Amino acid sequence: MSPYFKGYFFAFLGTLAMSNVYIFSKAALLEVGLIQFGFCWFGMAIIWNLLYALPKKKYKAIRLLNKKSIKVLIIIGFIELIAAISFYVAINQAENPATLSFLTNLTPLFVTLLGFVILQERFNKVGIIGIIITLLGAFIISFRGNHSFSDILLPGTGFIILSSFFVAIGIITAKKNIKNFDPGILAINRVLFLFTFFFILLISTGTTLAVSHKALFNIALGSLLGPFLTALSQYSALQYIEASRTSLVQSTKGLFVLIGSFIYLGMFPMIHQIAGGILSIIGVVIIITGKSREI
Repeated sequence: MSPYFKGYFFAFLGTLAMSNVYIFSKAALLEVGLIQFGFCWFGMAIIWNLLYALPKKKYKAIRLLNKKSIKVLIIIGFIELIAAISFYVAINQAENPATLSFLTNLTPLFVTLLGFVILQERFNKVGIIGIIITLLGAFIISFRGNHSFSDILLPGTGFIILSSFFVAIGIITAKKNIKNFDPGILAINRVLFLFTFFFILLISTGTTLAVSHKALFNIALGSLLGPFLTALSQYSALQYIEASRTSLVQSTKGLFVLIGSFIYLGMFPMIHQIAGGILSIIGVVIIITGKSREI
């Protein structure tokens, strides 16, 4: 397979996996608290990652890490920590995960802007039009129409925007250093940071680990698709194609989440939210088209 085909394949695989994360995490959070969820979710993710890494002897790559590489891993770990916590807080607050999945199309916008500043990737005035359309789509999705300013946006909107921004920072940082790391190392690094955080919360708050069988099933399946398969696929895609191109593929996940939410959770967004989601995808396509040309 050509490098570009591999890149798009991994990006699409990561998109499908991530789409299911919205559904199974929301289903689990309807039954358990956020601390219980995080501890079990990322604890199981460690198991999935080890089952992948040990047979392939991925752990040998750890010996090749120098002080600079370890420093980068720590930075990426903290970035992913903020991004993931914000994401799951948003999922917990949201009425319907499908609306949030469309809002995360802000990530390609942030990736493009940061890529322009940090990686010196280029886009022209067409890209600026795409940015405006993406922002407009995001506003339409999150708009509730309430008269009170504090209630004008959907619950979780602020946290998902924060998460999208830090996801973009993580993508750019990983892309800048991807040649120095195996994708498996990056994926394990992420879940270790998050599991440690929720473990500390669990102990310090004295939270019980009583979890129903149904919630445990959703957590087990979601953690396999999310912290393992999604992370591994996204980091693998960055080895072959630009960060902005992976974001373009990932911008379609809202459509898969919409279908999955309706089938598994019986939730369906409003018409104006679907329209805003489609508008945000169009905006992302325009951004990437514009970015590929010189200003």
